[in-house]
Amino acid sequence: MTAAGRVPPPLPLRSDVAGAVWPPVLTGEAAILAALMHQLEGSQWLPPEALRERQFAQLAAVTAHHAEHSGQFRRRLEAAGLTAADVATPEGLARLPLLTRRDIQTAPDLFAETLPPLHGPAVELNTSGSTGEPVHVRRTALNRLDWWAMTMRDHAWHRRNLGGRFCAIRFIDRPAVLPDWGPPATLLHRTGPSLGVPMTIPITDQLRLLREFRPTSLLVYPSDLAGLLDHIEGEGATGLEELADIRTVGEIVSPELRARTRTVLGIDIADTYSSQELGYVALQCPESGLYHVMAETCIVELLDDTGRPCPPGGIGRIVVTDLRNFATPLIRYEIRDYAQVAGPCPCGRGLPTLAAIVGRSRNLLVKPDGTRSWPQFGYARFREIAGIIQYQCIQHDLERIEFKLRVESPLDAATEARLRTHIQGALGFPFRLDFTYLDGPIEPGPSGKFEQFISRVTP
Repeated sequence: MTAAGRVPPPLPLRSDVAGAVWPPVLTGEAAILAALMHQLEGSQWLPPEALRERQFAQLAAVTAHHAEHSGQFRRRLEAAGLTAADVATPEGLARLPLLTRRDIQTAPDLFAETLPPLHGPAVELNTSGSTGEPVHVRRTALNRLDWWAMTMRDHAWHRRNLGGRFCAIRFIDRPAVLPDWGPPATLLHRTGPSLGVPMTIPITDQLRLLREFRPTSLLVYPSDLAGLLDHIEGEGATGLEELADIRTVGEIVSPELRARTRTVLGIDIADTYSSQELGYVALQCPESGLYHVMAETCIVELLDDTGRPCPPGGIGRIVVTDLRNFATPLIRYEIRDYAQVAGPCPCGRGLPTLAAIVGRSRNLLVKPDGTRSWPQFGYARFREIAGIIQYQCIQHDLERIEFKLRVESPLDAATEARLRTHIQGALGFPFRLDFTYLDGPIEPGPSGKFEQFISRVTP
């Protein structure tokens, strides 16, 4: 959500028809997007039962299409003894074996041979996420429209000032200033300017560019945001007084980072959960902080290790069914992330909820009794105890965790002991903690994403 006292007024729609200033008249893609957004504004308030009914009506359409036009999906149905109509029911869907990344890699006839009218063109995407297992999928013009609509839903939920100055720190070659935010925002509104900042340049240069541009809205990876906060805290001044909104993508957002961002910048992070092959899966609720599943475009299941639905509060594997991709049958696709089940959201929206996205199985702590959980290290007191700049934790076995640390000054034995006791208390188990000290930044993994916690314990 935006910082207190910085909620912008609604930005009027722009008009595509000369002279029609009010009411504005939209045409082409802008008109279609506005119409879809109007429907999404209503559907989010439907009760869960009504949403579920509509989801399975849409699933019937996509499974019927793929049963006819995708050889791989047809074989999946036959091997499970199911028909397309069977899968379009909760019971039938649960009987269909999961689709893995390896299945996508090895299927020679995965893609639909043809698309329904107005769905095309299809574009091809290659992605490995953070698994290191590259997959090749196709997505359609309808999927792009849905992506745009959910982007605008996120803007609307968090009352983002589209007339302000937007900055995105991402994987690009060089800094770039543009006159507007680009689509989808510019299809509907006259926005402010935008700045693209490469993640690959030093944090000090990123912060300098931010301060020169004076953004009101920032899109950033969590690990990069943590680096910016390090420098801001070290300098004792933000230089970002106009910043009112921070949106994170691509990595897990820890509770510690949320608290630190609120303390240093006075802003609550608005996180998004998406993937290249699926688009938006969940957006963070502006009222509760829970993640709302985008039920209009996907069905999300959270499964335990036995393949059964997780109870409220449980952590399970995320399995996604794409309801709108008629080019690639991503039905019961195991994306290999984990999330925590939540109950109804107090905001009143009927969209399903997730309490937290916890990443891959390697991002879950494994205790000696075999239980797994999202690790809590008590980071809020780290700097108070030891002046820690950056940390990464690696669980090597059931009793030992390595802490890679960047610190402001070397820790003596007494400080190490205090830190060790604090962490063990936060974890709820007396793990053996080995501290490894680093001179420079802790680098992200091969995928370019930074993981604060990695477990090398085989489940």
